[in-house]
Amino acid sequence: MSAAPVIETESLSRRYGAVVALDGLTVRIEAGITGLVGANGAGKSTLIKILLGLVDSSGGSAQVMGHAIAHDRAAITRLVGYMPEHDCLPPDMSATEFVTWLACCSGFPPSSARERAAEVLRHVGLFEERYRPMGGYSTGMAQRVKLAQALVHDPALLILDEPTNGLDPAGRDEMLSLIERTGREFGISVLVSSHLLGELERICDGVVLLEQGRLVRAERLGVLTGVTSTLVVEIDGEAELFAAALVARGVTAVADRQRVLVTLPDDRDVIDSRAVFDAVRDVAVLRDTALLRMERRRGHLEDLFTLTS
Repeated sequence: MSAAPVIETESLSRRYGAVVALDGLTVRIEAGITGLVGANGAGKSTLIKILLGLVDSSGGSAQVMGHAIAHDRAAITRLVGYMPEHDCLPPDMSATEFVTWLACCSGFPPSSARERAAEVLRHVGLFEERYRPMGGYSTGMAQRVKLAQALVHDPALLILDEPTNGLDPAGRDEMLSLIERTGREFGISVLVSSHLLGELERICDGVVLLEQGRLVRAERLGVLTGVTSTLVVEIDGEAELFAAALVARGVTAVADRQRVLVTLPDDRDVIDSRAVFDAVRDVAVLRDTALLRMERRRGHLEDLFTLTS
């Protein structure tokens, strides 16, 4: 029997007047780190707000950690940590004061709240800076405080909205490593909304793609980024002539700069696949062309947008 999903929706909808933000969304999100992707207006923020109980749905249902959003919002609040995209830090408070206060709001006694705040601020790399007013924090430091406050009550699920927003490349790398470490080491499931597909490909176990409020794909990442049926052949020679010679032998091939993209038969058809490799070898010999590299192309998250555009 498969494990219960951390998030599950059934025909979930949300309308703002004539605008349909979510349109009958049915999706199941498993434990682990999951990327929520889509263009602006795809419905990502609306979905997050509904899951958190910040707005009501117009129809359908949803469960978070086995609790129905319509009836068990208090239980969901205890189990979920939320890192918003927008600025939300009081500039005159220190990180310790802010995170401790939120721990108290979650039911921790004051002494336990201070200890817990120190733990999570150490985890996010702000232990030495924890007593400074947050108004003087850099963007990276502010993002770390937002992650710390989402973690302080020891949630089972983190929902992160654009956690690398405004960070430079080094800051993005550090935040991604921190998110990945949080999920892997602490066993916390993470739903991370981002428009930077390369980031999600680096840290996520699965991805949910929305477009105009509808589900396009929901897959484990390995399915989306596994090997494809395209063989990339990099040569030292004229790619167009090499591709034409392959086509003359009945092989589907096109030139792409210094590479030739060859379509392989189904993986189960071993004989035909070998024939394609033999044809590449024979053409290379006959044309006296050096083969620099041959490898199966792997899928990328960007391919999802190419396929759905």
